[in-house]
Amino acid sequence: HIDFPLPLVILPPMSHEAERPTLHVIVGSTNPVKLAAVRAVLERIYGPPVQIRAVAVPSGVPAQPWGDAETRAGAVNRARAALALGNGAVAFGIGLEGGLLRVAGEVYTSAWCAVARAGGQLGIAGGENMQLPPAVVAALEAGLELGHAIDCVTGTHNSKHKDGAIGAFTGGFITRQTAYEHLLTLALARFLSPEHYPERASGEYDA
Repeated sequence: HIDFPLPLVILPPMSHEAERPTLHVIVGSTNPVKLAAVRAVLERIYGPPVQIRAVAVPSGVPAQPWGDAETRAGAVNRARAALALGNGAVAFGIGLEGGLLRVAGEVYTSAWCAVARAGGQLGIAGGENMQLPPAVVAALEAGLELGHAIDCVTGTHNSKHKDGAIGAFTGGFITRQTAYEHLLTLALARFLSPEHYPERASGEYDA
């Protein structure tokens, strides 16, 4: 119970959605989980309408990346390739790449996100490291990609286009989509707080 007066706060009226300019982006993937994550984040931050074009672009890394450097490179390559397809008419090119990380003899999930903007600026974030069970690690070491390994161990089908390893082993409390949402939000930090990310003379950050 609140027994003291609250100050009157007058908020400006929200603009009608039709008055908002459409945010155009290209995602370097046709994976529905990645696309759903991108839409959720961009609508949360910038508001609708958001127009997403999904394009399968080469990652430039193996189908199953190992290590942060390889996974990060895949995300950056996807983002830059996606931006290039926009011919200057899109706000961002976005790349999301899932990989694996070996630390102290254990294997973890790894994921990176890159957001490319005209002028060479890159927003990058990585993380979502969850230890994988021994049975999954054995399947990976036998040559399977993570998604196929998860399907074999859990009896699911096409998990890479659904909740992924994270969803499978957290009981759905965190899913692959929510993990990608975290990463995209973090990768957008440099565009949301540009005063803290001064550009280099060339206007480009090294990847």
